[in-house]
Formats: sequence, structure tokens, C-alpha cells
Amino acid sequence: MIFIQTVVGVRFKRAGKIYYFDPNDIELKPGDHVIVETARGIEYGEIVVPPKEVPEEDIVPPLKKVIRKATEEDELKVKENKEKESKAFEICLREIAKHKLPMKLVGVEYTFDNNKLIFYFTAEGRVDFRELVRDLAAIFRTRIELRQIGVRDEAKMIGGLGPCGRNMCCCTFLGDFQPVSIRMAKEQKLSLNPAKISGVCGRLMCCLKFEQDFYEDVLKRMPKVNKEVLTPDGKGIVVDINVLFEKVKVKLVQEDGTVAVKEYSPDEVELIDKDQGEEVLEEADDMQDDLNGMDEEIRSLMDE
Repeated sequence: MIFIQTVVGVRFKRAGKIYYFDPNDIELKPGDHVIVETARGIEYGEIVVPPKEVPEEDIVPPLKKVIRKATEEDELKVKENKEKESKAFEICLREIAKHKLPMKLVGVEYTFDNNKLIFYFTAEGRVDFRELVRDLAAIFRTRIELRQIGVRDEAKMIGGLGPCGRNMCCCTFLGDFQPVSIRMAKEQKLSLNPAKISGVCGRLMCCLKFEQDFYEDVLKRMPKVNKEVLTPDGKGIVVDINVLFEKVKVKLVQEDGTVAVKEYSPDEVELIDKDQGEEVLEEADDMQDDLNGMDEEIRSLMDE
């Protein structure tokens, strides 16, 4: 028997990960602000996924409940926390300089109930910040957490403009970072110059992943380069493919012995024997070499 549970999706940060909670019989809709209990304590978040029913087996336990809708007092407290975070940032910078630690402070975050103060930083290696934590705890008189993050998370927290001129995807709508590989750039026939395929963070651009499914789908329907295919104009060898326009360039040997390159849609070409491609390609190249040799002989005769 399958048990169904109603859940709502809550986001705590701009373009942050979505977490699911039991709506607790409270009428909620996207845009509503709520107070919920999390592993970090009481937090303030925004409903981004309306109530929906899901199988209980799909839920990661424990499923905590929404405590209540946020009030005006809660909104005011969030604003006060933001102001306190700015001051905490400046104080932490001074303490880092005092202890001469090789770390870069990126952001500061108070939990809604002020029970914890989290400092996010980047560093090339491990940093011994025990003395720093003790000093910060004495200053703020609350639990202190220093969390080391990577360059992609740093870019997400700070924000900015991507190479395209728009706000970076990671800080506008990407909840999670997806794996991106250089293979994606190769399949999309992009320049492999690091400066052209890297984002502000210095890593491969997240948007390489967006179109990858399209490229993979089209490539499945297209023959590979150097494969022999049958076209409306006869047999030929694939010399290039254009995924965006879904075109296949085929090298054909004409009846008069000349070599031509024509474009076809994937539906117009049919893959023949996979092992014969190289032989046909060599034959076409030999024919072209013979023609070039004949041209040279004719030119030499004309010169005489």
C-alpha cells in the first residue's frame, strides 16, 4: 500500500536549494513566507512549490512541519539580522587580519533565531581558525561556524554578470550545481579556449549543461564523421555535422570523377557498413589527387 504525503517546497536563499516540509494544514501558496524548523534551528523561508502530494517513500525523513506563516515581526527580525550580518562581516575581516589567516571572507549569515552565526570563506588549503572562532564567540556571544566553500559557491553568493551579459545563472535560478565536463564543450563544437568557456568562478560555465540534452538527442540521430552513408545522390563519406541546424555534410564522388560536398538532413542519409567508411574516403581522396595531377600536366603542356 502506497501512502501519500502532502508537502510544500521552501527556499531559504536566493536561487538556493528547495527543501520540502509538511504544510501542517496551513493554507500556503508560492510567495508566502513561513517559519520552519530545520537542522540548523528555526528558519525563515519562502514557499516556492505549492502543496502537492507525493509518495511517502520519496520523502527524505524526517519531514518537519511548517510552524506558521511569517508575521510582520518576523519580517522585521529578518531585516535586523541582515543589518547585523553586515556589521559581523566587518568585525570578522578585522579578526582575520589580526590572526594573519590565509583566508578570504565571502559572506555572513545569522540563523533566524540568532542561535548561530555562520561565516563563509574560501582558502587554498586547510586553515587553523580555532583561535579566530574563540575570539568571534567572545564578541558575538553565540555559536560560531566557519564554513569553507568552493569558488562556484563563492560566485553564487556574491553574484555578478556572466560572459553573456546577464545575471549569472547560479545566483538567479540554479538551485544545485550540475556536473559540467569539457566533453560537453567538444560535442557542442565550442572553442576550447578556457577564457571562452569558463564562467566568473573560473570553472566551466554551467550553461554548457543546459543544451547538452538537445545535443545528445540530435547526435543519436546523426552519423559520425568518416562514416559511409547512402544519400539521394549516392554513396559518400560524412565529413562534418552541424547539430544546431541538424545538417550532415557528405563528401561525394561525382560521375565525372570530381569530388563534391553536399548537405543533407539526418533523415536523408542512411548509415551503411561502418567498417567501409575509411576505404571509401581514401578512394575519394585518391581520385582527387589524380585529378590534381591531371590539372598540373595540362598546365605544363599549356606553358610549353
